[in-house]
Amino acid sequence: MRRFRVFVLLTAVLFPLPAFAASGPPQIAIVTNMGTIDVVLDPAHAPITVKNFLHLVDRKFFDGGTFFRSVPGFVIQGGNKARESDRDTQITLEPPAKTGLHNLDGSIAMARTSDPNSATSEFFIDDGDQARLDEPPGYAAFGHVTKNMDLVRKIARLPAQDQMLLVPVKIIRIRRI
Repeated sequence: MRRFRVFVLLTAVLFPLPAFAASGPPQIAIVTNMGTIDVVLDPAHAPITVKNFLHLVDRKFFDGGTFFRSVPGFVIQGGNKARESDRDTQITLEPPAKTGLHNLDGSIAMARTSDPNSATSEFFIDDGDQARLDEPPGYAAFGHVTKNMDLVRKIARLPAQDQMLLVPVKIIRIRRI
């Protein structure tokens, strides 16, 4: 029995599992001046997008950013425009048709231009099912809200003009939980 325990311990030390495998998929908290939105990410189906997003979270890229765009019944969009640059790395689109992750109510996905591979750091949360965002080429969903979807709806219904919030909601920080 002792040899077995030593073997298990040695195996765990020499071949550690990725952090999310032992504790489940990564989760984040989007802390705003209006409350916190908890989100679970799906690296099994959207590894490129999750890796990029967590890299930004770990660098504290989003700290001090905002939710600046809202369309009730569609999306709220956030990021940190002050830290964006023309030199930001664009990530390859992981389309819903490939990942199986769809833009459903509460999904988090990457914002992009008309170029499918132009996503960098801005993201959005779906306020309602958005099947049209899954149509090719699609928008890369990579997780979903697990707590405080009511806050997403509240933000989506704040006063806006031409889809831009009159008073953006401050993202104090995004952190892993």
